[in-house]
Amino acid sequence: MMIRNTYAFWFPVLALVGLAGCSSEPAAKATKQATPPDKIQGKALILDESTAADAAMNAGGPSVYLVDGLTRYRLFFNKAFPVEAGKDYMAEGVYAQKAIDAMGDPDNGKNGYPLQSSCDNVVRRAWPGLAFDVTDSHVTTLRAKIKRYPARAVFLVTSIQPAASAADSAKQKKDSGAGDKEAPEVSVPADKLRALLTEGPSVLPAPLWEPGGGTARCKVVIDEEGKIAELNSGAQLCETVPWSQFRYKPTVKGGKPVRVNSDVEVRFEARK
Repeated sequence: MMIRNTYAFWFPVLALVGLAGCSSEPAAKATKQATPPDKIQGKALILDESTAADAAMNAGGPSVYLVDGLTRYRLFFNKAFPVEAGKDYMAEGVYAQKAIDAMGDPDNGKNGYPLQSSCDNVVRRAWPGLAFDVTDSHVTTLRAKIKRYPARAVFLVTSIQPAASAADSAKQKKDSGAGDKEAPEVSVPADKLRALLTEGPSVLPAPLWEPGGGTARCKVVIDEEGKIAELNSGAQLCETVPWSQFRYKPTVKGGKPVRVNSDVEVRFEARK
């Protein structure tokens, strides 16, 4: 009788545990699926590049970028999508560097950037369910690209489509008008330009891929409104500066605002 009662007690307990296990799995999956995709929009730029690394990112097609202001996103395709140069597109997927930095690194980048595990996480998040060898190949490609150019945005595409035609038309019209009326450009020494700064960080935290920090001297063009319009430096630290946060007092020549060509120094504080 004792044995029978004990069995009767454990059976419902095990059943409840089993139900709890079954119910927790969908909850975990739901949480994972609830992570919203990153979204970017920009004008498509298509380049014919022939390196093995570029070919591995193109799904059989040419290299595709989306250009949004000073940011140029390198698109990484798992499958081919039709994209036409010069048109505006909206893409969804995973912004690799953003995801990698959000995961963090206990060694603050001192043992290399990016970590293999971080790249693996990014690829699996963008394209779950791939064969192991395909995933490993994508991870290798992603890591090599970011390791060489850590500040150049890589975006793993899950879907891409043309941006709203009305918005495109208005934006293209505005861009065209601005181009026709572009102001003349003058050169201003860096020390004089520094006095014209009204907004913008003087010190930034060093990125994970350059934990020692340092000072970057960046060549820029400032438009008539005092905003950074162009970045003409290939230095990686310059490419990671949040230029949209910078504002300068407009430079005037002959009573009219002009564009300014100059250098901007930005200091990066070492990671601890």
